[in-house]
Amino acid sequence: MSLLERTIEKIYPQDSSSRDAAKTRLDNLAIPHWALGDLMDLAIDLAGMMKTVRPQVERKAIVTMAGDHGVVVENISKYPSEVTPQMVYNFVAGGAGINALAAQAGAEIFVVDMGVAADLKELADNNRIINKKVGLGTDNIAVGPAMSKAMARRAVESGIDIANELSERFDVFGTGDMGIGNTTPSTAIAAVCTGKNVADLTGRGTGLDDQQVQHKVSVIERALAVNKPDNRDGLDILAKVGGFEIGGLAGLILGAAANNKPVVIDGFISTAAALIAFKIEPFVRDYLVFSHRSVEPGHKAMQETLGCKKPLLDLNFRLGEGTGAAVAMNLVEGAVAILTKVATFEEASVAQADK
Repeated sequence: MSLLERTIEKIYPQDSSSRDAAKTRLDNLAIPHWALGDLMDLAIDLAGMMKTVRPQVERKAIVTMAGDHGVVVENISKYPSEVTPQMVYNFVAGGAGINALAAQAGAEIFVVDMGVAADLKELADNNRIINKKVGLGTDNIAVGPAMSKAMARRAVESGIDIANELSERFDVFGTGDMGIGNTTPSTAIAAVCTGKNVADLTGRGTGLDDQQVQHKVSVIERALAVNKPDNRDGLDILAKVGGFEIGGLAGLILGAAANNKPVVIDGFISTAAALIAFKIEPFVRDYLVFSHRSVEPGHKAMQETLGCKKPLLDLNFRLGEGTGAAVAMNLVEGAVAILTKVATFEEASVAQADK
């Protein structure tokens, strides 16, 4: 049995008894009933994910995966692919947005080379990044598949490997991405998984103007027509229109779920990865915490397909890297604090309101 199949066998829905116990405690806190709203709902989810009424979320890891995309030759981005390795070096140097926000949240960052079109061996040899390179960027999805089915499986299983290794040291994961051009495959994945029109899902990415957005729509429509991904098969979708970092993040999500760890999903690209993971194993949805809603127009439809009506935050983010996940980790920790540190009426010797 393959690593992917063994992982899928370990993924179950949230633990109902832990959810019930958490709800009972929250119902009896010495505050007006459900006065902390969505954070209390999140606390129940965390208890169900981690199978305990006293979940631990102090040890936080953000895994930022990087990969390049052959579709960049179609002029769908304002930046060249050379920016991807440059940003990897910036992550390692500590100068990126994710570095600042992860430090504020008390999270450790792990940068993974899934398919950057550059030689990053020096960084890997010095343990500055994790080397899981599947290839030097994907092929151009506008003319054929992004990768082979074997490469897609390898990308996913690489993400599972990382989740399994880090699960021994960390309580909660955040997803992050880096890859010039990656909103294009992510939009293609969104179109396949949501059934909505490409034009309704396509955004400005790195800052495209109206004419450039229309060109991007035509490229994505061509990719879907050429490749005809099977919307029932997550690996087929990934292989035909995905990215190496998207596959790696899908694997990370699957691996985290198999280890009963919550995954704080970042933005548009991370949600595309969550859709791939969901197509591979639907129960993975029970372990997702949606950090925010991106300004990318397709993000809402993607989240709703995964069962999210309302993410934790809506701050007009569109950076990726894991920045939204980092900010939301403060709320994850707050939800657990409400569940475990606020006294009940009985514990606080406070009289309850008349029902």
